[in-house]
Amino acid sequence: MSTRREFLAQASFLTPALCTPQLGKTLLPWSGKKVLILGGTRFLGPHLVETCLAAGHEVTLFNRGKSNPGLFPRLETLIGDRDDQLDALKGRKWDYVIDTSGYFPRHVRLSAELLAPNVDHYVFISTVSVYSEFQAKNPEDSPLATIDNPLFEEITGESYGPLKALCEMEAIKAMEGRCANLRPGLIVGPLDNSDRFNYWCERIPMGGEVLAPGSMDAPKQVIDARDLANFALHSAQTNLTGAFNCVGPKGRMTMAEVLYGAKISTGADCSFTWVNDPFLTEHKVGPWMELPLWIPETGADASVTTCVKAQAAGLVNRPVGDTIKDTAEWLATLPNERPRRAGMTHEREKTLLQLWKERS
Repeated sequence: MSTRREFLAQASFLTPALCTPQLGKTLLPWSGKKVLILGGTRFLGPHLVETCLAAGHEVTLFNRGKSNPGLFPRLETLIGDRDDQLDALKGRKWDYVIDTSGYFPRHVRLSAELLAPNVDHYVFISTVSVYSEFQAKNPEDSPLATIDNPLFEEITGESYGPLKALCEMEAIKAMEGRCANLRPGLIVGPLDNSDRFNYWCERIPMGGEVLAPGSMDAPKQVIDARDLANFALHSAQTNLTGAFNCVGPKGRMTMAEVLYGAKISTGADCSFTWVNDPFLTEHKVGPWMELPLWIPETGADASVTTCVKAQAAGLVNRPVGDTIKDTAEWLATLPNERPRRAGMTHEREKTLLQLWKERS
């Protein structure tokens, strides 16, 4: 669905500055490998840094110094730009490179080719949007999306997936059997300012009558950023190569399990009123944006991507209730008046619930 593609693209590329205290203040004696993280200061990046530090690795960041520049004051940060400003990387050696900021194939090619002679393993964070058929189970060998102009360098709902697919190819070509391409779905958890998942982690603890969208049994998949960070480091440490869909949980999860799980894990005093797809569509409720996680059903398991390969290789998904609880606790530390990028207003929810009751 194009709306979902566009939302994933915008959320991944435009995640705003984090509202979070400084991390990585205390450094342990280095006992592991040297790790370079391309990016490292937005959402997934800080979790990667903390994962690597906890494992005893020495971490270096390479970024433009614009997003959360004081987040890791004790770490070496190399300032540059993926757009042909890579001098800070020249002549340096790292055991692992984890690329969280590659969106255009030219940028990935420039950095990967420069780093290739002095790197043991390269992990590229891609996306499930690389597939040509977005609403399908898509094992890793499924056909990839294409773009008419591979030199196009603008992130849109149409270009995001195809450009990421080309980025994967550039990384594979430069690293010659030393590259793992991780394809996450919806990344959620603490530090996520996109509100893709946060809406439910905030709305449900507020209590009262909650509009629950669509079918209770609709399948849903998310991956906690911390689980993705763990698997990224695991991929480097075990020399995994090839593509891996990174979603979860291991079994089938439904919308009802997400919402009731949020109620239980946060101790909320709320009730759910389930409103069907035709009513929401009739009243022009925006899928994914206005009601995160919801899209009108187009077929059984249409939004489920297979993740057997990654889980067999070592991906471990924590219970979604833990993700919800931790996210809710983090959100409670943020200013309540901050702008939201997704989610339904209380007034809109109340109006829709009243109209639904009148129709029923």
